[in-house]
Amino acid sequence: MKHFYKAMIGLDLTEMDDILIKKTIVYLKFLGIDKCYFVHVAKNLAVPDEILKKHPELLAPGDESIEALITSKLKNFDFPESMEIEVFAEEGPHPLETLLRWAKIKDVDIIIMGRKETLEGSGSIAKGVAKKAPCSVLLLQEKRPPGLPKKIMIPSDFSDHTDLIYTFAERLSEDLGAELMPVHLYEVPHGYSKTGKTFEEFSEIMKDNAQEDFNRFIQKFNHTGLQCRFVLNDGEGQGKALLEEAEKIEADMILLGSRGKTKSAAILLGSVAEKLVTVNNKLPMLIFKRKGETMGFFEALFKV
Repeated sequence: MKHFYKAMIGLDLTEMDDILIKKTIVYLKFLGIDKCYFVHVAKNLAVPDEILKKHPELLAPGDESIEALITSKLKNFDFPESMEIEVFAEEGPHPLETLLRWAKIKDVDIIIMGRKETLEGSGSIAKGVAKKAPCSVLLLQEKRPPGLPKKIMIPSDFSDHTDLIYTFAERLSEDLGAELMPVHLYEVPHGYSKTGKTFEEFSEIMKDNAQEDFNRFIQKFNHTGLQCRFVLNDGEGQGKALLEEAEKIEADMILLGSRGKTKSAAILLGSVAEKLVTVNNKLPMLIFKRKGETMGFFEALFKV
């Protein structure tokens, strides 16, 4: 089944590129991708001295040299014969904005980025892409072995928008034979002691309430085949709590969804999802956004 058609893969000219390309190839057929755009964006496209030492033939302007370098690298990988590949390098004072602009120009369905665990790099562009991209985003981690997921964790809040994520997840599950594992993070509100109940008693109340919300949700949207895990967050960060639960249940992918149309880039993912993106450099993460849903905001972003 086709999930996406055109993908943009962000490269940073480090050893992470080889890891990311290898892992991307594993996903190409499954995701239904027909065309890949490999792109490098930077404030300055001058070829780094360490690369020039290894490749003294790169005497062309920065963009042409880098494009030639990436094209040469891609020849070492086994892409499907039918795959269309385009390579380009772009310069701009704000690399994230430049990459997102080109994602819109090329009308891509998904952006694929790497997340480093031990290699140098802040990951700020990848996190920015996850938050602001006008299309779906796949984050592939440095250390995780290549492979398609068999257990997919879905952080859930049971809002109407979650229906879109579950529907997409069920398609993935059918195609992959993967187990779907919805997880809901709940907390005991401040001031619970004024009710005369203990922390444990009130946590059970909150859990029962969350279970009722989930039951109503699956009945309303006909996702009756799913069971949800309820995780009490008793003080640590929400992102960290979800990541720990993902590792506990041995999930090999996390599936998130955006909140849809918003007025602020900072909440395109929702605060909990954004925290999870920030802390997760261990598990592949697919952020599903219905293409075009954030386009109105995206258009406005570049008019500011």
